[in-house]
Amino acid sequence: MEMSLKALDYESLNENVKNCQYAVRGELYLRASELQKEGKKIIFTNVGNPHALGQKPLTFPRQVVALCQAPFLLDDPNIGMIFPADAIARAKHYLSLTSGGLGAYSDSRGLPGVRKEVAEFIERRDGYPSDPELIFLTDGASKGVMQILNCVIRSQKDGILVPVPQYPLYSATISLLGGTLVPYYLEESENWGLDVNNLRQSVAQARSQGITVRAMVIINPGNPTGQCLSEANLREILRFCCDERLVLLGDEVYQQNIYQDERPFISSKKVLMDMRAPISKEVQLISFHTVSKGYWGECGQRGGYFEMTNIPPRTVEEIYKVASIALSPNVSAQIFMGLMVSPPKPGDISHDQFVRESKGILESLRRRARMMTDGFNSCKNVVCNFTEGAMYSFPQIKLPSKAIEAAKQAGKVPDVFYCLKLLEATGISTVPGSGFGQKEGVFHLRTTILPAEEEMPEIMDSFKKFNDEFMSQYGDNFGYSRM
Repeated sequence: MEMSLKALDYESLNENVKNCQYAVRGELYLRASELQKEGKKIIFTNVGNPHALGQKPLTFPRQVVALCQAPFLLDDPNIGMIFPADAIARAKHYLSLTSGGLGAYSDSRGLPGVRKEVAEFIERRDGYPSDPELIFLTDGASKGVMQILNCVIRSQKDGILVPVPQYPLYSATISLLGGTLVPYYLEESENWGLDVNNLRQSVAQARSQGITVRAMVIINPGNPTGQCLSEANLREILRFCCDERLVLLGDEVYQQNIYQDERPFISSKKVLMDMRAPISKEVQLISFHTVSKGYWGECGQRGGYFEMTNIPPRTVEEIYKVASIALSPNVSAQIFMGLMVSPPKPGDISHDQFVRESKGILESLRRRARMMTDGFNSCKNVVCNFTEGAMYSFPQIKLPSKAIEAAKQAGKVPDVFYCLKLLEATGISTVPGSGFGQKEGVFHLRTTILPAEEEMPEIMDSFKKFNDEFMSQYGDNFGYSRM
């Protein structure tokens, strides 16, 4: 049998590739794409892709990158009539950092000048020094996560602690690299809080199965759950990682997306440094950030970075070696990153417009987070925690037993069944909670809060109408239910 198979026949593919699942672009997304081809209007809320849902790019960074992409414009005597002087100056600054413009490879860690700007941003944010030599620029945060997990996972016996519900980048990458995902559950009734006792239980259970737990992932603010971790929670996590000798992977890509004032974003690095020695010198920490989220939303540019704290120099060299295989991260995205970490300053020509645009986006997202949470909570058998941060709503859907039975008959997971029905009826493309992980017998869906603000009431109305019909069709007549 083996003899007749070719290497890329499905049956003989690497099993890790076949076992790898990525729900954000899974069955629902594929069905939504089919319906769109048939002419149905689809609202893609399955992926945090702000510009695809109408968010306008910020003007200043696009002006700078446009000039970097077409440097001959800088020689045009009329350029000052089209582009502001500060954008022209920044374009010249970034071009001077490259070895031959945007078409030339950079160092595999990214342009040194941009890494210095990232280090200065981290210093301003946290109040502690940051070393540009320990910052690597990457094609989006995802590539950085993959590089680090590749260094950590040695075999199936190596476990990575991941929050559940989780962003499937983690489950997919761990599975692709042949490691083991060790789940720790967030508490929905505690606003998706993290209980360190749960962590201890997860580690003990994994060890009893012969798994060596090597790293812990936190997503702060949470995806898909939208919670912001408190400083006290972060201290407990860091102490836990110190005691258990785990490297902490801090996915902080939504740090600009905060929609309440009680719990501002605090970086893992700041909390670690505040804890002082010996712990501040002990815990190995990798922090990730991106240009794809926040009020930038530049997903298609693929720009990100990671910063390493307490990582031994020889390990940094090995990570550099692995980064070198891909030669260079995308150079225009590196410039977007430089602009994100050093935006126009007060007094610059573009400053007021930049503040106006970024504030407008964040304030609108804050209102949309509220509209969506309130909308879901007004629906029968739906309950939803407020989105404190990030760009998602993750309502729990209390599916009646008849619906669960109908899903079984159709050969579908119950929340996939619900989301497919929602898609067919309304054109709203979501991701079922099962794609992120959830407790047994509990069902959710994830939607972004990104649709245009003026369309939000209509979207929530069509959701409510669908949900009412679904619940009466499959209902056990048990009325509203709250957790």
